[in-house]
Order: sequence, then structure tokens, then C-alpha cells
Amino acid sequence: MIDLFTISMVISALHLALPILMPMLGGLICERSGVMNIGLEGMMLVGAFSAVLVTYYAGNPWIGITGALASGILSGGLLAVLTVTLRGDQVVASAAINLIGAGLTAALIPVIWGIDGLTPSVSKIPTVRVPILADLPDVGRIFSSLTLVDYICFALVFAVWWVLFRTDTGLRLRACGESAESADAAGIAVVRTRFVAVVMSGVFAGLGGAYLSIVTLDMFQASMTQGRGFLALAALVFGKWRVWPGVFACLAFGFADAIALRAQILWRDIPHELLIALPYILALLALATFVGRAAGPAAVGKPFERA
Repeated sequence: MIDLFTISMVISALHLALPILMPMLGGLICERSGVMNIGLEGMMLVGAFSAVLVTYYAGNPWIGITGALASGILSGGLLAVLTVTLRGDQVVASAAINLIGAGLTAALIPVIWGIDGLTPSVSKIPTVRVPILADLPDVGRIFSSLTLVDYICFALVFAVWWVLFRTDTGLRLRACGESAESADAAGIAVVRTRFVAVVMSGVFAGLGGAYLSIVTLDMFQASMTQGRGFLALAALVFGKWRVWPGVFACLAFGFADAIALRAQILWRDIPHELLIALPYILALLALATFVGRAAGPAAVGKPFERA
């Protein structure tokens, strides 16, 4: 039987949950403003690719992180132009982002490196040993196995929760997602608020992609996100567009993924494909049984045009 609460399992689950958690936060910001974003998968792929590309030429993974954030601004900005400025169909525009992200990154690998499927290895973000905490028995292993990016991601969870639900800025953003017309009548710049929210979703998704390519791994592989952008959407719905329930869902998916990886070693008689599908099966079960009639922001998916 697999011990679910070993320190190594917890560390593995955290590393597997954070690439889902970051795009979940981005989707939360975007959809709370009233813009549906199912393009997180494509944004993650562009972010993961950009992180490796910039790291390859700059030789510094921290510069690679900035490259991923910049790519998130571009992909989020493209979606914002299509959905907020031009008022295009949000589902179609998001699907286009997914197709562009998957196709463009796969096509650029042989163009830049002359090989198919994956890039050469690059420098990755190093782990940070936290003094005193790392010396604690058992639990101390966690504080010597995480990177500065992990701690930044943890801090971003609290920052997003605080801004969305404890500040006037968050109140205005949520008002745009509930009734754009009422928010506009109250003097809120709906178009600008939504545009910034969509761009921010790209930044968070790009960070999630970079986490996969230069924190967890040290290379980019075509379609390496493997549906984590859609798992982020499932976590968002499971959490009913709230921060902490969404975080819990991401951690649950991370643990499911960690269990699947461990089970491939311990339970060799179970089909490999079934174990890989475990997080996605969990997502389907959660959405089908625990969520109930989850209702998103009232104005999500509805384009706004000022009269």
C-alpha cells in the first residue's frame, strides 16, 4: 500500500500541483472579470517554451522566467484584443490560443534547435535551503527541496485572494464579472479592467508553464503540459470561482498525480495509461459528484459594449 503522507510524497505533490495552481489563479482573475478563458493550456505551452528559449540563449533561468512572463503578456494580450477590444466569441478565441500555443511551440523546436519533439537541456532554477526550518526532523526536507519560485507561487496565492476579496480593486473587478452594465454605470472602466484581467491570466499561465520547463524539468517537450491547463479550469469550477477551494482542488490533483507516479513503480500490473489518467479521472469525478450546480460569475462569456 502506498503511504500517502510521506515527506517525499508531499514534496512531489507540491511540485505537481503548482503548475496547475498558477493557471487556476489566472483563470480565476480572468473569469471573475467576466471573460471566459479556456486558453490556459496554450498560454502555458507558450510560457514553458519561452522560458527554455530565453534560458538557452541567456544562460540564466531567472531571465528565462521573465521571458515566460513576457510571453504571458503577449498571449494574454492577444486574447484580450480578440475578446475585449474586438468582442469576439470568447470560447472560439480561447480555443485558437490553445491551437496556436500547441502548434507554434512544436513547430519552432526543429527550426531553432534542428531536432524534433524536445529541446536541449538548459539550466534550471536551483533549490533553496531555508536555515533553521531545513534542520527540522522529517519536515525539514520540504524546506530544502523547494525553490524560490515555489515560495513566490505560495505568496501569489495570498496576494490574489487579498486583492480580489479584500480591496476595492478586487471589488471593481468582480463587479465587472457580475454585471458589466451596472459596473459601467457606477463609473468603473469595464473594458480596461477586463483587458488587464485577461493579460494577468496569461502571466499566471506563463509562470505555470515555466515552472514545468525550468523548475521541475530542464527542457521543453512538445505538448508537455499534458492537459494541466484544463485541470486548472476543472479546479476553478470545483472551487466555484473562489481561491481557497480552488487551491484545495489543485493540491488534490497534485497528490493524485504523485500517487500515479509512485504506483507505476509499485504496482506494475496496473496499466500505465490508467495510472497517468488518474488526475483526470479525479477531475471528472469531482465535477460530476461534488460540485453540484456550480454557477460562475453572471456576466462571464458576455461581451461588453458601452452604449
